[in-house]
Amino acid sequence: MVVGDGILTPAISVLSASGGIRVNNPKMDTGVVVIVAVVILIGLFSVQHYGTDKVGWLFAPVVLLWFLLIGGIGIFNIWKYDSSVLRAFSPVYIYRYFRKLKKDGWSSLGGIMLSITGTEALFADLAHFPVSAVQLAFTAIVFPCLLLAYSGQAAYLMQNKEHVVDSFYRSIPDSIYWPTFVVATLAAIVASQATISATFSIIKQAVALGCFPRVKIVHTSKNFLGQVYIPDMNWILMILCIAVTAGFKNQSQIGNAYGTAVVIVMLATTLLMTLIMLLVWHCPWILVLLFTVLSLVVEGTYFSAVLLKVDQGGWVPLVIAAVFLIVMYIWHYGTLKRYEFEMHSKVSMAWLLGLGPSLGLVRVPGIGLVYTELASGVPHIFSHFITNLPAIHSVVVLVCVKYLPVYTVPEEERFLVKRIGPKNFHMFRCVARYGYKDLHRKDDNFEKKLFDSLFLFVRLESMMEGCSDSDEYSLYGQQTQHSRDLFLRDNTNMSSSNADLTLSSVDSIVPVKSPPNATTTTSSGQESSHTEGDELEFLNSCRDAGVVHILGNTVVRARRDSRFPKKIAIDYIYAFLRKICRENSVIFHVPHESLLNVGQIFYV
Repeated sequence: MVVGDGILTPAISVLSASGGIRVNNPKMDTGVVVIVAVVILIGLFSVQHYGTDKVGWLFAPVVLLWFLLIGGIGIFNIWKYDSSVLRAFSPVYIYRYFRKLKKDGWSSLGGIMLSITGTEALFADLAHFPVSAVQLAFTAIVFPCLLLAYSGQAAYLMQNKEHVVDSFYRSIPDSIYWPTFVVATLAAIVASQATISATFSIIKQAVALGCFPRVKIVHTSKNFLGQVYIPDMNWILMILCIAVTAGFKNQSQIGNAYGTAVVIVMLATTLLMTLIMLLVWHCPWILVLLFTVLSLVVEGTYFSAVLLKVDQGGWVPLVIAAVFLIVMYIWHYGTLKRYEFEMHSKVSMAWLLGLGPSLGLVRVPGIGLVYTELASGVPHIFSHFITNLPAIHSVVVLVCVKYLPVYTVPEEERFLVKRIGPKNFHMFRCVARYGYKDLHRKDDNFEKKLFDSLFLFVRLESMMEGCSDSDEYSLYGQQTQHSRDLFLRDNTNMSSSNADLTLSSVDSIVPVKSPPNATTTTSSGQESSHTEGDELEFLNSCRDAGVVHILGNTVVRARRDSRFPKKIAIDYIYAFLRKICRENSVIFHVPHESLLNVGQIFYV
C-alpha cells in the first residue's frame, strides 16, 4: 500500500497543482492540464538519480512558506467573507451533519479523508527527525495552518457556492494568485518527492530482508544513509503514475484511490503499532487496548466509507497492492525453499575430513571464494563442484553475506572468520554482516578487508594456540589495539598491512574436537611463530596467484505432481523474477573474468 501511495501521491498532487492553470483560463481544455501534469511528473522522476541531498535544503523553506501562505489566505477569507464559519469547531455540528445527511454524510467521509492525507507518512519521518521536532512542526504549524485554510475556503463558499469544485484556487486573492500557484506546484513536488523516497526506502528494506526481488540500489548521499535511489522502481513508478494521471476521467477518481491507499496504510500501521506496544515496549494491556480501540474506531469508520468508492477509482491501490504482494510472496517462498534445500543438503564434516587435505583433488595455486547463503556447515554446491571437477584451489574460503534485521552493523563487527577442518586443509569461513540500512559498496574494499580479516585470524589463532589444541576456532569480538599493532608490526611486508582491519581480537574461542587424522600443533612459541609465518606466506602467494569467485546457482522447479497454481508460481513467475533480478555476481561486484558459476536443480 505504501508503494501505491508512492504512485498516487505524485499523481494527485501534481494534477491538483496543474489545475490552477485552468482556473485562471476557464476555456482551457482539461487535456492541457493533464499534459502539464505529465511533463512535471516526467521531470520529477528523471532527476531522482541525483538524490535529495543536493536540493533537500530547499524542502523545508518551501513547505514552511506553503503552510504560512495558505494559513494567511485562510485568515483573509475568514475576515472578508464570513467569520461565523469558526463555529464549525464545535463538535455538535458533527452530530447535526450526520443526522441531516445520514448515509450520504457517512459516504462523504471517503472525500473528507483527503484532508488528513500525509499523516500516514509521519512514521517515516521518525527515521530522519527527533520525535519532538515532528510534534512541534505538526502542532505549531501544520495543524493550525490547515484549519485556517479549510475554514477560509468554507467562508469563501458561503458567498460563492458555485465555486465548490475548485474552491482553493478561486479563494486566492488575485494579487497573489500566480506566486501562490508557483509555491503550490513546488509544494506538490516536495510532497511527491517525500513519498517516492519513502517507497525507495521500504523497497530497500524488503530486499535486505529477502521479501522482494534483488534490484539495484544506489546511495545518493555520503552523509545520509537513508537517501537511496532504485532505478528499476523509479521507472515503474513513473509509468504507473503517468497511467493513473492520464487514465482517470476526473480528479475525484484519483482522490478515491488515494484515500483508499492512505486509510489502509493507517490501519496496517495501527495493527503493527499494537504489536510493538505488546512485544517490544511491554506496555500495560489496558493502555494497548485503549489505543487500539480508539484508533480502529476512527480508522475503521473512514475505511468503511472508502469501501463504497472501490468501483469509483478505489480499486487501483488494491490492484497495485495485490500485484506487489503476490510478487513478494512468490519471491519469499522460492527463496526460502532454496535456503531450506541448502540447509538440509549441506555436507557433513566427517565426509569432508574423509577426503584428506587434498580433498580428493589436485590443489592448484590460488584462492577460491565460494559464495553461499549458509553461515555454518559446508554447502551442497561445494560437494557438487568437487565431485564434477578434478581440481580445487589451494585455499578455499566460504563467504556468506548476511543482511541482519537490524539498522546497521558497526564496521568493526562486520566480518566473522573461522577455520574449517585441520590447518592443512586450508579452508576458512567468512561471514560478512550488514544491516538493512548498510550498503555493500561497489569497490575493492570488500575483498581487501576479507583478506585482511583472514590474515589477522591466522595471526590471532597462532597467539591462542597455547590455550587450546583444537583445529577449529571461531574468533570474534572487539579488537584490542595491542593485537592490531602486533599484527601490523610483524607483517609490514604484506600488501594488506596498511588496511583498516575489521576483524577483532579474541573474545571467544569455540573449540571443536580434533579429528583423528588432524595434525597436532605444538604450543611452543617458536614453532607457532614459524608455522604462522609459513601459513601467512602461503596465503599471500595464493592470493598473488589469483582469486576466483565461485557462485552457486540453485534453480528451483516445481515437482511434476504439483498443483497447477504452484507450477505457475514457481516455474514461471519465480523463474522470471530470478531471471530479471540482479545476479549475485553483480551484487558482489565480481569481475567477469574471475567468475565461475556452479548450477544445480532443486524440485519443490
